[in-house]
Amino acid sequence: MGKKAKSTAGKKKAADRKVDKSTLPPPPPRPEDEVGSAKPLDKPALPGTGFKVLGEEGYDDGGVADLSLLIDLEDSVQRRKRGENEYFTALKADLLPRATRGPMAKMTRREQKVSLAQLLFSEDDDCEDKGPSEVYVEQNLAGEDEATMKHRADRLAQARAALRLSLLLREPACASLSLSELCKRKLTQAGKEGAEEALRCADKAIEIAGEGFWDSDEVQLEAEDNPVLDPKYEKNATSPGLANPTTLKLLPIRVSQLCMRSALLQRGNALAAMGKEDAARETYEQVFPILEDEPRCARVDWERHSVHVNIGNTYARNGDFDKADHHYKIAEQLGVDHTNEKGGSEDDGRAMILCAKRARSFALKKVGRVDEAKTLMAEVIKQKIADDAASAKRKEEEAAKAAEAGGVENPAEAAA
Repeated sequence: MGKKAKSTAGKKKAADRKVDKSTLPPPPPRPEDEVGSAKPLDKPALPGTGFKVLGEEGYDDGGVADLSLLIDLEDSVQRRKRGENEYFTALKADLLPRATRGPMAKMTRREQKVSLAQLLFSEDDDCEDKGPSEVYVEQNLAGEDEATMKHRADRLAQARAALRLSLLLREPACASLSLSELCKRKLTQAGKEGAEEALRCADKAIEIAGEGFWDSDEVQLEAEDNPVLDPKYEKNATSPGLANPTTLKLLPIRVSQLCMRSALLQRGNALAAMGKEDAARETYEQVFPILEDEPRCARVDWERHSVHVNIGNTYARNGDFDKADHHYKIAEQLGVDHTNEKGGSEDDGRAMILCAKRARSFALKKVGRVDEAKTLMAEVIKQKIADDAASAKRKEEEAAKAAEAGGVENPAEAAA
């Protein structure tokens, strides 16, 4: 039963450790009731920020609910695992997993999770991979300037920091996403020379997202600046994956699906960088079943679009234009759907169309149809200029309306 405190100070400490159950928040919902952003909103979360889901009623939430599941700021998983009383007792006594050394030592677990979200999801305005497209582009590192290479190295370091923090917080979903980001940013930073390391990161992200078990020590290695694999290392996979039956008692299957979507796409990109076109295509195709029941919104259609363009590019690099163009047409139609549907995201739709046409142009050039490629690329450039001008004009008009409504004298301030 333990010893009872005798001194006044001891009694006070014991009283401070007790949790007042009347002050606790409601318990977390059942894992099977958490569907994230798969459920459309009845109306936009903020006027002008949400887009209608194509083919049905409702609006996309921009992935906010999915982000909440992945970061789990409310610690729903830990609360289900420990029970409410034990969890809040541990929280009060600062016994929950968190970074206790370094610059984050004075931050709470929740504050560290916010920092982790920023490491994983924030993008600078000048970030070259900013945007929703995940189409693999071969890097030509020879002509890059020093500032660009430093920026890429910094982005890679951020992903490693996110992985370290994910492991300290014992957040496997964030660890999987960090590994996917490491894969993506390694390809950007090192090109083909970094493809093998990038593939290794993607494979570990898939292990964490899957039904089996993963080795936390093996994953920890990828958080080092220059990871060196011990050829004699014996794998000790004892941590259950996000789709493992044990884990699914604590968190929804959607968390696994979100992580798997990202990991598979980046794995395909790594294989493409290695020139393994058939393997890359097989990996990309594994994303489609996971996306099958997702709503037709711009955010998810960009994933579908990226997968189709990437598959098309694997055929194009092998010189099979007809099979490549089949996927480019599907990708282009996704964009057309958004430009034609009332309430859809026209800007995203036009960008999807241009991306598919640009890929088709490169594929035409690859098979020697140079004149057709030049004509199509000229069309793409012309349309891009027109789209950018229309977008800028629309933003000015919106800023002017906002300034008028808010009493701002200078519309430029509202646009900023």
